[in-house]
Amino acid sequence: MAASGRGGGMSEQRRHRLRLEISREASRLFWEQGVDATSGDQIAEAVGLSTRTIWRHFRSKESCAEPIVTQGVEWEMAALRSWPRHLSLEEHFTAEHVRLGREAGDGDAADTRLAMQMIYLADREPSLRTAWLMACDQVERELADIIADRLGLPADDLDVRLHAAAASAALRIINERVGAAQLEGPGPWRSADAAERIAHAVRRATGGAVGDPVAS
Repeated sequence: MAASGRGGGMSEQRRHRLRLEISREASRLFWEQGVDATSGDQIAEAVGLSTRTIWRHFRSKESCAEPIVTQGVEWEMAALRSWPRHLSLEEHFTAEHVRLGREAGDGDAADTRLAMQMIYLADREPSLRTAWLMACDQVERELADIIADRLGLPADDLDVRLHAAAASAALRIINERVGAAQLEGPGPWRSADAAERIAHAVRRATGGAVGDPVAS
């Protein structure tokens, strides 16, 4: 059991919560006043921590955006992890999107919007691009395991790795387009279409290898 409390280190769960709270405040500041105008001291003040504590948890102020960006794509990864073998990706993603809309609270919606804002800024602020690309790298690594299981192949199989890289790139582009559409105003890319677009993009990116139901 991991040590916690006095005399022990911070638990992983508590560390995750603290990093996410720092990320929320940093992201709000980045969106409101820009990355260059935001300092580590301001982030620390917004969270109610010392600046030294911020640097214990993050290597730079820009990296503070990473947890909220990762949180923004977590619903997609959770849906992929729970994808039943007897359903197509379109069927499963549509059902999960409906469920998420029904069950998500105000905090979840706020985190999703913050993630959209950071992904949107990442296209304009090179210093934030790393945060988004690191989240995409994590997605690709998880996708390799999911696709390998789906296809009955080892995770290091070349076709699996190529499918994972292509699907990850597709997810990145769809998230960027959907997020930009939500922030810039009405247009053809609506949030309601996100699940179908994501599923279709994964299918196309993998040449149809990933998307269909598979035999148990």
